[in-house]
Amino acid sequence: MPGKQGYFPADSMAVRVMSKRAVGLTYGERALVVGATNPLLYVGTAENTSHRETPYNRLALTGRLFEAVFLGTKAEADRALQFTRKKHERVVGGLSEAAGPNHPAGTRYSARDPHLMYMTMAFTFDSAEAMHDLLVRKLTDGEREGLWQDFVRWAELFGMPRSAAPATYREFRASFDTYLASDQLFLTAEARLVGAHLAGAEKQKYPLPGTLRHGAPVLALIVQGSLPSRIREIYGLRWSSADELAFRIAVRTMRAVHFRPRLAPAGPLRIALRGPSAPSYATLARGERELIRSGRPSMPGVDTTRRAQETA
Repeated sequence: MPGKQGYFPADSMAVRVMSKRAVGLTYGERALVVGATNPLLYVGTAENTSHRETPYNRLALTGRLFEAVFLGTKAEADRALQFTRKKHERVVGGLSEAAGPNHPAGTRYSARDPHLMYMTMAFTFDSAEAMHDLLVRKLTDGEREGLWQDFVRWAELFGMPRSAAPATYREFRASFDTYLASDQLFLTAEARLVGAHLAGAEKQKYPLPGTLRHGAPVLALIVQGSLPSRIREIYGLRWSSADELAFRIAVRTMRAVHFRPRLAPAGPLRIALRGPSAPSYATLARGERELIRSGRPSMPGVDTTRRAQETA
């Protein structure tokens, strides 16, 4: 995918960052975990998805659509954009019960709401930036600005008005960090369950091939360690000094792996570190489907029967 003629040229910050597999395999889960603290985004998604009980299938689908726009040809991107717009036409509703003091019952949501479109992009950008800084290298100020502008363009392709987003990275960082520290964040009971699950709070149950099976615990550790401490506190995720030490070792190892290929000719390792991550998510999604077919739930505690009765 990377290097094809699409909406983002091969030397753009979007392609340079999003084609790193260390970013591609971690930013999505982190974005969903942090983003679940926005009750309108979480409820709007949960009430209008066919993957409510299979979050890794939803993550795989989202990752494939996002990568098609970032890394694919214009034709591939346009198909992903058309599919997403069609899905979003039906995402309209309201909170059936209060979700904290700032979101009373009846608060309306829509996938076409410019602010909610911006918030979706903001959570995605924040996680892509964080994972690149952690696992590859820290971006320069100029690279951050370039990545921000690419993400704004990306969100525009999905329909977000340009005016919905801050004009510069500096403005975004100030406003988003203020938001994360505010009382706007709230976890519904289901969001807490699903978010903790995606953060790797439970041992992986899926029948995965060797490389993914051995790598999943490390990726879970990295995702949890990358979360702002307040987000871990909201979820009630325990984080010990031993966890922090293991996290730091994993991060240093990953950064070292990325540093060496920059000094050497292109080879298998350098090639393996770059490319689309959707195939790995698809493998995880297949494991989740096998789990469901065997009669074991992927998400114990998520009740879709009540929603089916309400919409019947």
